[in-house]
Parts: sequence; structure tokens; C-alpha cells
Amino acid sequence: MSITRRNFLQTTASVLLTSLIGMPVKALGKFQSEPFKLGVASGCPQPESVVLWTRLAPNPIDSTDLAKGAVEVKWEVASDEAFHKIVKSGIAVAPAAYAHSVHLEVNGLKPSSTYYYRFFAGDAVSPVGTTRTAPAPDSMDPLAFSFASCQMYEQGYFSAHRFMAQEDLDLVVFLGDYIYEHSWGNNDVRKHEAGEAITLDQYRNRYACYKMDSDLQLSHKRFPWIVTWDDHEVSNDYASDQAEDLELNFLKRRADAYQAFYEHMPLPPSMAPHNGDMRIYKAYDYGRMARFHVLDDRQYRDHQVSPKPGRGGSDIVIDSPERHDPERTMLGFEQERWLDKSLKSSNANWDIVVQQTLMAQGKFPDGKFWTDGWDGYPEARKRLLQSVKRDGSHDTIVIGGDIHAWTIADLKSDFDDPKSPIIASEFCGTSITSQSPSGQQTDLWMANNPHFHYANGDLRGYTTISLTKDKSEVALRTIKSEKTPDTTISTVKNYIVKKGKPGVQDA
Repeated sequence: MSITRRNFLQTTASVLLTSLIGMPVKALGKFQSEPFKLGVASGCPQPESVVLWTRLAPNPIDSTDLAKGAVEVKWEVASDEAFHKIVKSGIAVAPAAYAHSVHLEVNGLKPSSTYYYRFFAGDAVSPVGTTRTAPAPDSMDPLAFSFASCQMYEQGYFSAHRFMAQEDLDLVVFLGDYIYEHSWGNNDVRKHEAGEAITLDQYRNRYACYKMDSDLQLSHKRFPWIVTWDDHEVSNDYASDQAEDLELNFLKRRADAYQAFYEHMPLPPSMAPHNGDMRIYKAYDYGRMARFHVLDDRQYRDHQVSPKPGRGGSDIVIDSPERHDPERTMLGFEQERWLDKSLKSSNANWDIVVQQTLMAQGKFPDGKFWTDGWDGYPEARKRLLQSVKRDGSHDTIVIGGDIHAWTIADLKSDFDDPKSPIIASEFCGTSITSQSPSGQQTDLWMANNPHFHYANGDLRGYTTISLTKDKSEVALRTIKSEKTPDTTISTVKNYIVKKGKPGVQDA
């Protein structure tokens, strides 16, 4: 039997894949149903590489639908949408252990370049995705990105993602609560596929429910994403090894949730969970224009200060010495040291601290504080802001989410001292769909925290930031209603941050 060079290379690749995963790789011929129903995605952009993602799911709400073995998936990357100029191609593996998801690092690409990619499995071809590499290390090219968070499937349609996909962006940054593990709130427009997610299969099915949304798929297909998580990827208000209701065997549940997160995000194989833990904090450089310091404020934090053991962020508590304990940490001391080093070594014109929630102090008039956010860890916040302040040669913007409201604020070492200098600017974004706090709460924040420029929980949407050498331009993009898929979008507020002058200014 003659062996062509193509057959030899394919056979060699299959043998290599088999050795890597320890089981045969199947090249399926025909699927009974379309296997790419969850779409495609890209992420973790570097100057010469990007991560490509898909998951084979002919029956998305049944994670056991495919064969137990690994499945061969072919892929192509081209410089043109018609795939006449293919620059990279090969064979990847979709292992059953990771729900037949593919996490492919494509190397040898050119900086600041747009590429198109697609996958093949059996007789099926995936949708075509678009991605873009980061600039070369010495580049000062302008940069535009959107950030978003909190997309409760039941409470609204993901129309904001459809409008985001129409923006002229380099990337999307998602700050957590990509899924919600349980139902809550009111005025739902659609329903989850099942009840609360607790097991690995249940988390997989919840992600599938979300990722079948066409608007969310469009946003993923259009841009590379940088992602972190918050609490609802696991359980409401969890802190490190503890759930809010002190449930037994919580670390097993957390491990399953972390694995499902990895299986459904465009993350490299090096980020795959290990022994129930998963390191996701990382720095991403966009030339010399920006460094994104992506944080994880859930996995390593101390338990919340709370009047009831195990009770987390729904408690707004009176101030106490425990809240000011210098040994309390939001990020864990290892991650704090990493961030300090990452900020210190940055050559970026703008440092973007990517984290989950509101960082500015949000004191209530009765002297109470919300303890699931940074107000539950004020000494840790001081240490972080000291790291920002230590090198004043570059400007820092903090972005956050979680609270389902836009809050725009100046960040200070001492929020109670009007004369305390401004260290950084904060833009905390509203939700894609998730139900907002009461207007009374945001009004109280505005009345009692003079470092706040704006607070509004009535609107849903996302935030777009455009960075140049001299300034950062910020637009708060809001949809008219998340309750109908046929909606419109507008800009409710515009802000700027000038280079060398920390603090938020009206545009």
C-alpha cells in the first residue's frame, strides 16, 4: 500500500495525539446532528499566538451524548475570510474528559493581524471565527476594547452582545458571572434548562444553555476574549473553600465548576484545572500601549466579615475591627505579590487592572459596608493601591463588574479624606442582563461617597474604552431593554482619563 506524504503526516499526528491523551483518537465520519451548536471562540491574544476554542456537542444539553473516546478535530487559520490564504492548519483533539472541547494554541502568527479560523469534525464544518493578535512589544498602536459581566440568562436577552459585535474593537474583556448556577430574581423572559447546577454534568449543561444564545456566539465569533470569573460560575458569594450556606463537600463542587469553566472558555491547556485548583490570573500586553493585569478575587480570598458564619455578600454590616485586619486578603498574598511585580515591571502607557467587582469604597449613611466586595477587605485594597502608586510613570485604570450598576469613581488611599490624592480611575460596569440593585442604594452611594462621579443601576449594557498615547476615552453603552430581543443601543455617558492626570473627567 502506497503512503502519501499527507497520509504519513496525518498518521503521525494521530499517534502523537494518542500518546498525549492516553487513548485512541477517533476520526468520526458523520454526526447525526450538527456538532458545533455552541459556536467557536478565541482568546488570550499574544503578538504571535492566540487560543482557539470549540466544543463538539451534537446534543448540547446532554454532556454524555458523544462517544467516550477522544475525537479528532481538524482546524484551519487563514488571513482571508474565504480561506484562500491558509497560514496554519492541523489536527487537534477533543477529549471526552473535557466534554470534547478543543483548546488550541496557534503559534507563529504575525502581530496586530486579523485571522479567520474554522474547525472540521467528520462531515461537519464549524462557523468561521475572526480573531486578532496583540501588537508587537514596542508598538504604541491605539487600542479599543469592551468589557462586560453578569449575564443572567433568565432575566433578559443577550442583545448587548449583538451590539458589542458591531463595535470596532481589538478584544472583549469579560469580568465574571458568565453563567448563573441557580435561578433568582423576577420578571424572567426565558428559563434555564434545569434547576441549580451542582455536579460537573449540570455545570456543563448550564454553559451549553448559555452558549447556544446566538448573540453571545456572535460576540465570541467576532473578537478574541480575555476572561476571568466571579462567584456564580460556582456558587453565590462563595469565598475560597466556603459556600455561603456552609455546604458539605463544597470543594468537590468547586472543582467541577472550575473544570466546566475551563471546558467552555478560550483558555490554553496550561490553564486546565489541577487537583481542584485553577490559576487564571495573568498579564496580557498590548504592545507598550496597555498591560491587562487579570485578577482572581474568589479562589484565594479570606471568608467574608459577616454576622452569620458562612453568610457572604448579601450582608451589609456595620464597621468592625475584623474588617480592618491587615492579614485579611481578597486575592491571597501570593497573587498580591504577583500583581505588585506585574505592575512594577510594566512598560505600558496604561495599566488596566481587570477584576470582578467595585473597588471604590461604597459607605452607607449608617456606617455600614457591603462585605463581599473590596469594602470587606479594605487593608488588601490599600496594599493594591500602594502597588499602583509606587510607580507613577504610567497610568492605571481599574475595571470591574458584579454589582449590576455603573459606578464611576476616583480611587484613593484614604476615601474618607477629601485631600487624599487620586491614585487611579475606576469604571465599574453594569450587567448584560442581571437584575439591578435598587435606585435607592445607588443614590445612597452617590450621596455618601464624594469620590463617586456616577452611579446608575437602571440600565443594562457594556462599557467601551479606547486608549491612545494621551488619553483614555470611555463610553457607557446601554440597551433600551433586555426584556425584548428587538432593542436599540445608545451611549448614556462619556468620560476621559488624561495621561499623567489620574481621575475621571467628563468628556
